[in-house]
Amino acid sequence: MPPQFEATGCAGAPYDRGLELYGMNVTLKPFDFAQAVARAGLGVDGVPLQKGNAVSGPGFQEALGQALHSVSRSQDEATQLQREVMLDNPTVSLEQTMVAMQKAQIGFAATLQVRNRLVQAYSDIMGMQV
Repeated sequence: MPPQFEATGCAGAPYDRGLELYGMNVTLKPFDFAQAVARAGLGVDGVPLQKGNAVSGPGFQEALGQALHSVSRSQDEATQLQREVMLDNPTVSLEQTMVAMQKAQIGFAATLQVRNRLVQAYSDIMGMQV
């Protein structure tokens, strides 16, 4: 069965061609600039219709600071548990200490990856020609 097309031109005249793919009828419509800019939140002159509200919640700097503080706390906890195991504290198990050390190591490795990506992004931006 030949493909069926159901499209209209700019003046509303139907085209002889249409497209049916996988049971879907695709209808081509003329581009409506006013509707496109309205969807983008702009006036016809390209000026935003209304001021956007600031995003609530922690910003990037605060979120990054919290993540670094969390990694630092996990490293401090692992160090404290290691010290307690070396002093033969009966309430601290070797397994608990090893798990804390692994958590601290994974957190530190993730922090290094984030730092490397940030440095790479900064280098890419600084290398761009204006």
